[in-house]
Amino acid sequence: MGYGVVQKMRKALMALLFACCGFAATAEPLVIAALGDSLTQGYGLPEQDGFVPQLDQWLKDQGADVQLINAGVSGDTTAGGAARVDWTLTPDVDAMIVALGGNDLLRGIDPAVSRANLEAIVTSARAAEVEVLLIGMQAPGNYGVDYKQAFDAMYPDLAKAYQLVFAESFFEGLQPNGDPNAVRQFMQSDGIHPNKEGVARIVAALGPYVLELVETSAKQD
Repeated sequence: MGYGVVQKMRKALMALLFACCGFAATAEPLVIAALGDSLTQGYGLPEQDGFVPQLDQWLKDQGADVQLINAGVSGDTTAGGAARVDWTLTPDVDAMIVALGGNDLLRGIDPAVSRANLEAIVTSARAAEVEVLLIGMQAPGNYGVDYKQAFDAMYPDLAKAYQLVFAESFFEGLQPNGDPNAVRQFMQSDGIHPNKEGVARIVAALGPYVLELVETSAKQD
């Protein structure tokens, strides 16, 4: 039995239980799993300052009735995400944020391999009838033009092919306005991971895409 079927049966049974017991049924919060690497996990920050807790609070401030699950694992690649996506997609999960690829870049993994892994994640979500927000990332130029073009293109290509909610870049909120050095103040000392303020800016930029995911998922119920 597929995850999507189990999920729908669970919600139907809960509604029946409330009806039979004479209680007024209340809407359950939308459960969103954030599948990612250290950027999602909140590396180097107190738990409350990480991406998922800050995003959860941002969404609640917008009036969204959601529950976020932190499925970020430091050091994870797209292959790691593909390997654990099925047990991330429990029957409780209604939607999923996918933010992977940074560690593939650090290891110089063939973009064709990364793309196949991301597609495996997306197809697993589709099988579970779970909507996806795919967050892209851009390769630096030091791997060459062909590598950069192939890596950068895999995100919008998959989003178009599977009609996913799509955000072009995880770091959209940190894009410099003519001054690349300005970004440094929003990064930790390693220059890779955002600090608390950097996360807040990332969340503010990505939040509207997550709200779109919430709306899309609600329509599927």
